[in-house]
Amino acid sequence: MTITMKNKYNYWIGILTYGLITMFLSCKSDSQSNQSTSQEIDKLYSALEFEMPPVIQPQFLPNSVSIKEFNAVGDGMTKNTEAFSKAIDAIVEKGGGKVIVPRGIWYTGPIILKSNINIHLESGALIVFSKDFDDYPLIETSFEGLNTYRCLSPISGKDLENIAITGTGIIDGSGDTWRPVKKEKLTARHWNTLVKSGGVVSDNGAIWYPTEKSRNGDSRDNFNVPNFSEKKQFEEVKDFLRPVMVSLINCKKVLLDGPTFQNSPAWNIHPLLCEDVIIRNLTVRNPWYSQNGDGLDLESCKNALIYNNNFDVGDDAICFKSGKNEDGRKRGKPTENVIVTNNIVYHGHGGFTIGSEMSGGVKNVHISNCTFIGTDIGLRFKSTRGRGGVVENIFISQIDMIDIPTEAIRFNLFYEGNSPIPDEESESSNSVDIPIIAVSEETPSFKNISMKNITVTNAETAAFFQGLPEMHLLNIRLENSTFEARKGITIIDGEGIDFINIQLKQNEGDALTLYNSKNITLDNLLMDNDQNETTVRVIGKETEAIRFKNSSINASHIKKTNEVRENEIIFD
Repeated sequence: MTITMKNKYNYWIGILTYGLITMFLSCKSDSQSNQSTSQEIDKLYSALEFEMPPVIQPQFLPNSVSIKEFNAVGDGMTKNTEAFSKAIDAIVEKGGGKVIVPRGIWYTGPIILKSNINIHLESGALIVFSKDFDDYPLIETSFEGLNTYRCLSPISGKDLENIAITGTGIIDGSGDTWRPVKKEKLTARHWNTLVKSGGVVSDNGAIWYPTEKSRNGDSRDNFNVPNFSEKKQFEEVKDFLRPVMVSLINCKKVLLDGPTFQNSPAWNIHPLLCEDVIIRNLTVRNPWYSQNGDGLDLESCKNALIYNNNFDVGDDAICFKSGKNEDGRKRGKPTENVIVTNNIVYHGHGGFTIGSEMSGGVKNVHISNCTFIGTDIGLRFKSTRGRGGVVENIFISQIDMIDIPTEAIRFNLFYEGNSPIPDEESESSNSVDIPIIAVSEETPSFKNISMKNITVTNAETAAFFQGLPEMHLLNIRLENSTFEARKGITIIDGEGIDFINIQLKQNEGDALTLYNSKNITLDNLLMDNDQNETTVRVIGKETEAIRFKNSSINASHIKKTNEVRENEIIFD
């Protein structure tokens, strides 16, 4: 068959036309997708209670390489650390773009990100990180809010801009290789299997450690961050210094969109000192027994969107932090301007948590349309004396919770010491005075927090609010909410707390307990219990101005101690 010059010309014109049409359709599709995403993000700002600049999304050049181009082998056995590194470098040389991880099981050592890189996991891609501790050298970093040494994270990036991890694949941190496990958290069969697998057990037989180095590093006094002064001391217990799985430090324009992040050595995802962060469409998983198996720890970050994610983890699911004690105060960077919406938490110590490492403060946070299913606590706010820091301007709405084994809502600024409130069976009817200490930079403060449209079913305790005697919980508003719980609501050292249109159904103990609290307004508070008897217990000589409005509660429902003045309880 003879091909004439005219036919050749027509052939290449056809190929060029087809390519241009394909490119046009692809660009149009990308444009429509970007427009849809942009519209979705715009909706997140529609009911915002504070001013917040738009979060800037990363943008990438249309370059791409596959790790297979650099001899990566997806057999789950071949270590592909070098292939990942070369693929990243190749895209950096082109000005940025996608590093594609295709279907396969990609075993690898640590992946170190660079600016303008999008690690994209295609459907069926599984990245599994090496179980060899030697692949993770000690580095200077921050963990649990303290400056320390820690093993290099499986995925890390520092001082970067324009980075992303996207796609529909799975990233597995091989966390079971690293984590100590408490015997009490496992079945007998699971525990015996774990012990037979190797490792060592604590002297009291209560904790399994993967190695002797790991056991030697564990001190209940220092907990997870050893109080050492020299690097060589850390080296001696290196296996104990579990890394977070994804460590992003001082990065700008960060996107995590789509993959599953699971089985992390310590925390799962840890953006620290980052700006313009988008975390969406993720599945974040850890075994329920995993110590420090947090889902997301957003620390000292500014301008972030967290939406459309699923969490099922071993510790706090969505947690905001800003450093611990002096290290956090010296850093002085709050977590601020964050929208959290449309997330589901299946298990975790807290569905949404602030603290306890919040010494740099947390402010301007919107949380809405989230569902917590069986989390230990629903909304969790925690700190203690010595932390310092201010948590303020927190707006929470449209939260559904079910099967909460402790408190649906918990504020606790006073970890140390016993509760100042005596048990109902106590022989003493008076409260226990907690010494007041001077307010300083070490005094934490939680204030200006609004919660509305909260629905709670089958909780152990509806809500617990505890401030400090020297620094009350201040200006807390709870409205239009329903609680079904075994136990009621307690407020300790609160001031300026308003409950409006609250329905509480509980069947054990006092419906409401107030201790040393001031300017408390209870407007249209409906209480119902199985005992056909509602009791409000009021305690503490500092109690002032407890006001019931539009309520069936009257003097016959009040059980107060002698130290409470009669005129401090008001019925309108």
